[in-house]
Amino acid sequence: MISLTKLLFDDSYFGDTLRYSQAAAGAKAGARRDCGPVVVWNCTRACNLKCRHCYAAAGPMPDNEEMDNGAAREFLEQLAAFRVPVLLLSGGEPLARPDIFDLIAGAVQKGLRVTLSTNGTLIDRNTARELKKIGVSYVGVSLDGVEERHDTFRGQKGAFAAALEGIRNCLAIGQRVGLRFTINRANVDQLGEIFYLMKEEGIPRACFYHLVYSGRGSELVAEDLSQEESRATMDRLIDATRRLKEQGREVEILTVDNHADGIYLYLQLRRRDPERAAAVLELLRLNGGNRSGIAIGAVDWAGNVHPDQFTLHHTLGNVRERPFGEIWTDLSNHLLRGLRDRKPLLKGRCRTCAWLDMCNGNCRARAESVTGDFWESDPACYLTDAEIAGKY
Repeated sequence: MISLTKLLFDDSYFGDTLRYSQAAAGAKAGARRDCGPVVVWNCTRACNLKCRHCYAAAGPMPDNEEMDNGAAREFLEQLAAFRVPVLLLSGGEPLARPDIFDLIAGAVQKGLRVTLSTNGTLIDRNTARELKKIGVSYVGVSLDGVEERHDTFRGQKGAFAAALEGIRNCLAIGQRVGLRFTINRANVDQLGEIFYLMKEEGIPRACFYHLVYSGRGSELVAEDLSQEESRATMDRLIDATRRLKEQGREVEILTVDNHADGIYLYLQLRRRDPERAAAVLELLRLNGGNRSGIAIGAVDWAGNVHPDQFTLHHTLGNVRERPFGEIWTDLSNHLLRGLRDRKPLLKGRCRTCAWLDMCNGNCRARAESVTGDFWESDPACYLTDAEIAGKY
């Protein structure tokens, strides 16, 4: 994640302690040197929607190999023992799992910070109260546009209205909540509407995701933004973040899954605000760029461990056979070993990039999806050849 709020204004939120700290710099097997990675747990493959870009290719029913309550509780013990700082519950739709409240409560009791990634349609007022009561730190609700645009993307009429109601229910009882928006050509024109919605509803956080070609998202490569469109979109996001600050609103804005964003922002600041640019450069160095297989990992419904949630076809082990911490530190796995020291393995533009220390090769899932080579250049990098060469 790239926090535009942090980089532009040095405003800090919890996640920044995992992204921009001395303890994070150089960590090899965790978000910081004193803890394990952030873990995305796709706790079920069941979902009540059928989103076009779903990396898990979720469906209406749970997977036959889904961990039962006993196995799930043992898995949570493993995460606590490995000092995982954040557990992000995803799916499918995590609220479709019947024992989800029991598992969340157990995770919180074990000291895990639990966040929820949801389509929001199942959050009625009672559900919002229960999430707050059992200690969910943050609820991220996916919106990919407003009204019909969102409904089309999510495969169900009325999905937008239900998701917005879920957000309102969280806000009404003081449950921290925000938006998740996946950028593509079919909805990039909706950014203005999304920021207007945030203002009208008082939504305090938004994560803007770059499209990753994984699961059903692998069919959307042609719908990703061009290099020029990505740059124009970043300009819009930066300008919108500045306006929020000028209006005195405490809103956190982040971009996700493209570390070219940080470099692009730095290069813009070099021309406009050299002093702030120098501070941003140091923050980007502390962050170290993409840290899949290092600071973030994923576990699917069956207990399989993956480098991140977009690499579900690459399995490092299974938590029902070995503890998560043992799998995460076993460098006999060639892929995990490569991710921990990937720079000699990267190819193309990534290999010669002047910003490699601050990007770390960007998204491997996109590179593999397009080229068939896990270590090739990320096709969604939108820096120019001159910028890649350090000529600016």
